[in-house]
Amino acid sequence: MSDVVVPPGWEVVDGRLHRDLEFPDFADAFAFMTRVAFAAEKLDHHPDWSNSWNRVTIDIVSHAAGGITDRCVALAAEVNAILGER
Repeated sequence: MSDVVVPPGWEVVDGRLHRDLEFPDFADAFAFMTRVAFAAEKLDHHPDWSNSWNRVTIDIVSHAAGGITDRCVALAAEVNAILGER
């Protein structure tokens, strides 16, 4: 994991890429999650996440590899792109 470049806006918490996000309302949060779901399917790499009204918490790790992999970083980068961040 030491050679993994953590994408902007993310941090490593308990060996996972982690990010907490807040949206204006539930509909915006859910729409964001839908867009991320499509990106995750394309990468065949799925986040552990939760949603409570306007908040989304995302954790990304490879359970099979036992840590953060290049695919984890790629999914985090896709999340950033969906948010309009690079």
